[in-house]
Amino acid sequence: MEIRAQALEDNFRWLAEIAPQAELLAIVKANAYGHGLQICAPAVVRAGARWLGVTSVEEGVAARAVCSDAEILVISGVFRGQGGDAIQNRLTVVAWEPWHLDELESAGAESGQIPVHLEIDTGMSRQGVDPNELTPLLARFGSGSPLRLDGVMTHLFAADEADGAVTQDQLARLEVALQQVKAAGLKPTRLNVGNSAALLGGQAATLGALAERFGMKTMLRPGLALYGLAPEFDPASEGGEPARLVAAHKRLQPVLTWKTKIVGVRAVAAGTVVGYNGTFVATEPMKLALLAAGYADGLDRKLGNRFGVLVRGQRAPLVGRISMDQAVIDVTEIDGVEAGDKVVLLGSQGAETISAFDHARAGGTIPWEVFTRIASRVSRVSV
Repeated sequence: MEIRAQALEDNFRWLAEIAPQAELLAIVKANAYGHGLQICAPAVVRAGARWLGVTSVEEGVAARAVCSDAEILVISGVFRGQGGDAIQNRLTVVAWEPWHLDELESAGAESGQIPVHLEIDTGMSRQGVDPNELTPLLARFGSGSPLRLDGVMTHLFAADEADGAVTQDQLARLEVALQQVKAAGLKPTRLNVGNSAALLGGQAATLGALAERFGMKTMLRPGLALYGLAPEFDPASEGGEPARLVAAHKRLQPVLTWKTKIVGVRAVAAGTVVGYNGTFVATEPMKLALLAAGYADGLDRKLGNRFGVLVRGQRAPLVGRISMDQAVIDVTEIDGVEAGDKVVLLGSQGAETISAFDHARAGGTIPWEVFTRIASRVSRVSV
């Protein structure tokens, strides 16, 4: 994988420009969406990111090793026994369970103030405190505790739905929770809400107004857009895509190119069986090329017989089942293909491009999974 760090930096700067009143939390969880934390976290910091978002304390420790001065938010909370590591590495933790606060408080009793982002469940039922159970948690941030409520967070789980009805309902629930926070006498600094879809779909102004009503700063959490893809809205808006989304398709730059090489080329006769269980049989004399990439590298097994890759700037169909470490392509119509030729699995070659959305549509999944399943044995190289 070739990682264009400059493209990532440019993407971050552009996203910051279109939401000038917001603070951006650059999402680098899951090994920077599979792009490589060690390359991507420093890149977004160079571009101006003050905050990085990771999933776990383990990811936070890894991010701290390459970004000594960044603020790092651990989005999925802590396990028991991890409070010490979180505090030692200056990680800000998202919390929503009383025992999360117990863990942090007991581990950091002598360390001064411990910043926390409190997550509210506004309807996703994944993580976050039910607003009806919020009062006891708010009481934990009293003057006698080292805990400091730095932010209030929720996750807009349908921000890519064009009508916005679910998001409006979530924000209404969030506002009720914020009124409870205010009534408790607490003054959090940040309202941590909104992903790439919210940012590009025009929700930044709404979130900004909500934050302002409660004396808070807006924090947005771009992920997919950082890596060069604008989320697709479902269904498409009757009035067309929001202006920022149209601009994003033109402005955002894909950050990665995933390549492999041809191992060898062979001619086969009509009737030749290709791959496990004979799911492809040559109907005519063909020329086949073997690739050094398979499902253990992240090439979805479902793509066999239904997808193509790029060699010498042309599409070459995948034939037969994809194996653990190898795949076969049909290069009958492509002249001069030989062992050692570069093959693009995801990215551009010549005038042709294969996107993560292309992979996702063929495999029945989403671009996030396409990126994050690319295996660690595929080296990430900054270019």
